[in-house]
Amino acid sequence: MPRATDDFRDRIRTVPDWPQAGIQFRDITPLLQDADTFQRLIDCFVQRYLAQHIDLVAGIDARGFILGAALAYALRRGFVPIRKKGKLPFQTIAEDYALEYGAATIELHIDAVAPGQRVLLVDDLVATGGTLLAAARLIRRLGGEVVEAAAIVDLPELGGSAAVAGEGITLFTLCQFDGH
Repeated sequence: MPRATDDFRDRIRTVPDWPQAGIQFRDITPLLQDADTFQRLIDCFVQRYLAQHIDLVAGIDARGFILGAALAYALRRGFVPIRKKGKLPFQTIAEDYALEYGAATIELHIDAVAPGQRVLLVDDLVATGGTLLAAARLIRRLGGEVVEAAAIVDLPELGGSAAVAGEGITLFTLCQFDGH
């Protein structure tokens, strides 16, 4: 019988040359389309975090919203969206970061995290680690503590998991892929 993480990995679709040539995009939507698979996916994260003291789950725009909101609901914790620049309606703080294929800015409402709150940071995938690290800096600037970062996929050859660990943040992922 295959492990759950093997089943998740087998269901992730690779889209070559998207959003640009040379990128092998790891598409998690097949995991989300099947209700049983999606539930098992969230349950894997719930099992890891149920006994930990977490105040908030922060999800990164956009697929981190899907995982983060479902996980926050299952853990009975609040959810905080970390959005692309210009998408949040209230006062924000911003952080620039480098992507595998460009640069971007993310924002967080200034009242999203209270000093001392323990935050679980969630995204779908870790490539270069730039998005996770920028999100962690936002949380820390508001006085929050990043308990851990979690994602479905790690692309270790792109150096993101090492960069996240280098900032003192534990990273939990369910599967990894070699290459870009």
